[in-house]
Amino acid sequence: MTEVKIYNLIMTHFEIKNLKLRTIIGANSWEREVLQDVIISISYKYDASQAEESDNIKDVFNYKALTKKIIEEVESSTFNLLESLVNHVYTIVKANSELQNVKVIVEKPFALRFCDNIIATKSDDDK
Repeated sequence: MTEVKIYNLIMTHFEIKNLKLRTIIGANSWEREVLQDVIISISYKYDASQAEESDNIKDVFNYKALTKKIIEEVESSTFNLLESLVNHVYTIVKANSELQNVKVIVEKPFALRFCDNIIATKSDDDK
């Protein structure tokens, strides 16, 4: 008799929260001269059933590599608009076809007077 393995068909949800980076962002001349803080959060789902069964790191989606790619891209690039930055990060994440329900949130702290953050979000739900 052949053994049949039944995997958990429920997607596993991951969040990378509050990745604090510095980049050139803004349209004003003074903003083009100084690195500014941005905070990036990412969430996604993927089928982790093989990793759940094996408990082996070779079977997981490598979120460390994803985070490293985002850090390299954001810190080595410049952006005029928060919209451009959130789209850039979203595109990096979506390049991984196994990820679903992707959501990227980018915050620019203290961008407006009397306000903690300006926040831009882009997600698969926004189609």
